[in-house]
Amino acid sequence: MLNKKLSCLLIAAVMVVCGNTAVWAQDKNLPKDLYVASSIPDSLKQDAHKVIRYSLHEMKVSGPGKLVEKEHSIITILDEKADDAATLYLPYDRKYSSVNSAQMLVYDAQGKLIKKYGKGDMYDRSAADGFSVITDSRFMVVQHSVASYPITIETYYEMNQNSYLDLSQWRIQPPETAVQNAIYKVSVVPGVHFRYKNKNTTIKPFKETEGQYEVYTWQVKNLKTVEPEDEAPAWTVAPRIVFAADKFEYFGMEGDFSSWQNFGKWQSVLNTDVCNLSPQRTEEVKQLTANLKTDQEKARFLYNYMQKNMRYVSIQLGVGGLKPFPASFVDQKKYGDCKALSNYMKALLQAAGIRSHYAIINGGTNGEPADVDFPSSPFNHVILCIPFKNDTTWLECTSNTTAYGKLGAFTENRRALIVTEDGGKLVNTPKSIGADNQFNSLVQVKLDADGGATAKVKILSTGGYRDLYVDQLPTVSQDKQKEYLLRSLNFKQPSFFDFKEAADSAGIKEVNFDLEYDVFAEVSAGSKKFYRPRVFDLWRMTVPVVEKRRSDFYFEHPMQKTCITVISLPEGFEAESVPENVMLKFSYGTYEANYKYDNAKNEVVSTVKFNLNNHVIPAAKYTEMQQYMDKITSAQNKKLIIHKKA
Repeated sequence: MLNKKLSCLLIAAVMVVCGNTAVWAQDKNLPKDLYVASSIPDSLKQDAHKVIRYSLHEMKVSGPGKLVEKEHSIITILDEKADDAATLYLPYDRKYSSVNSAQMLVYDAQGKLIKKYGKGDMYDRSAADGFSVITDSRFMVVQHSVASYPITIETYYEMNQNSYLDLSQWRIQPPETAVQNAIYKVSVVPGVHFRYKNKNTTIKPFKETEGQYEVYTWQVKNLKTVEPEDEAPAWTVAPRIVFAADKFEYFGMEGDFSSWQNFGKWQSVLNTDVCNLSPQRTEEVKQLTANLKTDQEKARFLYNYMQKNMRYVSIQLGVGGLKPFPASFVDQKKYGDCKALSNYMKALLQAAGIRSHYAIINGGTNGEPADVDFPSSPFNHVILCIPFKNDTTWLECTSNTTAYGKLGAFTENRRALIVTEDGGKLVNTPKSIGADNQFNSLVQVKLDADGGATAKVKILSTGGYRDLYVDQLPTVSQDKQKEYLLRSLNFKQPSFFDFKEAADSAGIKEVNFDLEYDVFAEVSAGSKKFYRPRVFDLWRMTVPVVEKRRSDFYFEHPMQKTCITVISLPEGFEAESVPENVMLKFSYGTYEANYKYDNAKNEVVSTVKFNLNNHVIPAAKYTEMQQYMDKITSAQNKKLIIHKKA
């Protein structure tokens, strides 16, 4: 993934840190009861895992790429779910940023100082993240082991930076946290052209002038904990203020962030000398694609070639991890990160005479799209855009398995900044529909006279469901695969389970299961047997009843799911009762189940369909969705009844 810029990390990381002597002396006048847990108002403790008693964050920008940050905070931890507040974590870069001072003080419930940590107590480590095999970034960290609650952590920090892209953001109220008093102060020289924008909040700053600096101060008090809602991405609900400056300097390179076009020009300069294949390799690419008739065919061939011959390795070096390694490097070494592989694919296409654009994007399921009206740097990933006439094609270049022209939930329905000859341009990535994410299954069940059964399951999957079977399940053991499938699909527990992989072509993945059941019947009563007329549930999700949903509900993607189940009855038995047919609807989807008994074949055939047409459900439709899903659960509880023939 594209390295989240160091300047962002320094501000947005879990910051419980240090400060300079002048600021500390000033804050010594704080009331002593801020350190005493019992002085927290009951209204702030309700539903909170921690309370920010006091926080003062100061950022002083003296010119493009020049800033000093200070923070002083006092946080009372109420239970173990907030233990992360007892960690002091400071990302930095030896060349462009430094930790001037750091301190963490620990107080017991009565406000008595019980432990001190200073800068010398912190571990200094490379910021390898489990994905990046090489990185310039480092961090300093120390963690206090909490033995009892409540406990109060006071932290200070001061850091100096000689590089930034944007000025990150103030996350006003973390989840499950109450805020007693928090202040955020930004001092900037006019020449950098400072900007800010509110997200999910309406608070306004107090503005004043201090010498050469324009000063903006925000303050909040007595914010009660807001209980988080399931499946609501933080960016859609969390109160915050984002900051940026039109003039910046990043790793020694000056730039202009006054428009997306200008930032794209800056990135274009970074990429000037990296889209290079040797003349010999360029000629080889031309020969490889010479017999292909269309540019689409050539692009598909080269994408498959890259997937088969290159692998993803995260490398965060160079200009803050933003400059791609040369295409010739990737061609020789056979690996690269998202930047390098996207640039390499661009070079392959260029060699074949096909124009494409390097595209910077914020990756992550239901991630926040870039703001059209507020140029900044929310990006963490790079993909590639091919502007074919009447058919723009997007390529995810880090995956060896993603189908050509498909993005998936990680980057779809987003805004990407494509880097063109004229600079940057924000464009929308595709938004998938239900037909892009299909789960189609055929199940054959043979019942025996003793209540047992054997079953064969065939699943054909596309889109997000294909990703599960191609990318995710193969990374875990077979036992874990079995455990996940049984749980996620709500399989009736088998006595034997065999998971068989099959073809994966044209974006469709096939998997097969063989199952055996010693007891498949739910109940046996005399000559009658009662069955759940399926081996798994096509849909099993329910959501809780809430009085009033505040935020929209997000699924990963729209979807279409079908299951055809053929149940062969044992000799000497016949169907007495099959479940009634069901047709359920809500504003964004449908559920349909049809059952038929074929007397001649002595089979029960069920066809079940579930469609979700939109992956974002407005808050106003939550109750309708909740009731709809409860009705699906009720419908799936209906039984098939068979009995011995007279």
